[in-house]
Amino acid sequence: MPARYLEDLSVGETWEGGPIPIAEDAVIAFAKAYDPQPMHVDPVAAAQGRFGGIIASGWHVAALVMRDYVESSPFGDTPLLGLQLDGLRWEEAVRPGDVLQARREILEVTRSRSKPDRGLVRIGVTVTNQHGRTVMRYTNLVQIFARPDAEAGC
Repeated sequence: MPARYLEDLSVGETWEGGPIPIAEDAVIAFAKAYDPQPMHVDPVAAAQGRFGGIIASGWHVAALVMRDYVESSPFGDTPLLGLQLDGLRWEEAVRPGDVLQARREILEVTRSRSKPDRGLVRIGVTVTNQHGRTVMRYTNLVQIFARPDAEAGC
């Protein structure tokens, strides 16, 4: 995809990434390294717990969604800088065998007054499983450059 800049973006624009398959060995490996709770790493303990089996760490899901975002490159090779993440919610357990889909929507586009060569884009992210149920959502604020030859005013 060609580079996209602040002026190329509009509120209401949406795109989807994925699919993001969830593999049990990856769930366990991530959790052993970063979130070693029994429901993420121990199939026997997880089967006896409140989820009835292994579930993915929410941080693993978030990392997979971030990778999907980078790989789908909705802004081409335009450099982005993540500034803020709000309202992160894990709404349903993610299990091995699930296939996730991330949908992103531009909620706000604002040119910086102090640095008119860039601006802010607020993006709503909703992640669903193969049954269409929301498993995670959040709002992300990113900084993106304006077109190098653009006039100020977005």
